[in-house]
This record gives sequence, C-alpha cells and structure tokens, in this order.
Amino acid sequence: MSSLDRIVITGIEFYGYHGASDEEQAIGHRYVVDVVLEADLRKAGQTDALTDTINYAEVTQLVLRVGTSRQFRLMEALAETMASELLKAYSLAQTVHLRVSKRLPPAGAIIESAGVEMTRRRDSIDRL
Repeated sequence: MSSLDRIVITGIEFYGYHGASDEEQAIGHRYVVDVVLEADLRKAGQTDALTDTINYAEVTQLVLRVGTSRQFRLMEALAETMASELLKAYSLAQTVHLRVSKRLPPAGAIIESAGVEMTRRRDSIDRL
C-alpha cells in the first residue's frame, strides 16, 4: 500500500461523566478529543464524492455518542472504545490516532488538562 493520507479533526468537545472516583462520575468534566484517521483518499480526490471518503461530521457524531452515552473509569478505556468504534465504522480507515483530554481534572494542583494519546491499526481490531 502506498503512503496514507489523513483526515484531521481537532477540538471535539463534550461533557462526560468519566473518572476513577465516584465523585468524578457524578459531577462530570469537559473533554476534548482530537482524531486523525489515516486512509488512502486518492479516489475521493479524483471523484469529489463524499461516498469515497470518511465523513468528518459522522466521525464527530460517533465520538460524541461514545463520550456521552457510557461511563468509563479510565480515559484509556474511553479512548480504546472510540478507536475501536471508528475502525469498525469506517473500513477505509487503516489507522486512527486519538487524543482524549480531560479539562481541569482533579489533580491536587491546577492543570489545564490531562489525557491519553492512542494509535490503533485496522489489523488490531481484527484480532479482537
């Protein structure tokens, strides 16, 4: 396969009820997600057809659905679920890179955000 192109979506924000403690899960926090999907986008570039690419509006809705419809103790589990769902939903995507950040987390000090970055490849979901 030739080198892959990228669809980049930054700053997907939502309010979710995730966290290691029961208090965090009850109060909730603001989250920000950045997504990079790697795929061969030559066909879309040639046809100018939305059906030949990955619709970033749909990707955004999937991320929001996962982030707001379930609760997770760890951001790692939240990111893993998002990555898996994206690879399952978009067969054109070969790789997904995610950054999930919790804004103003409880950390014993004031910090802007804390988060995880994750990369998953299509072959990794085939083994699940």
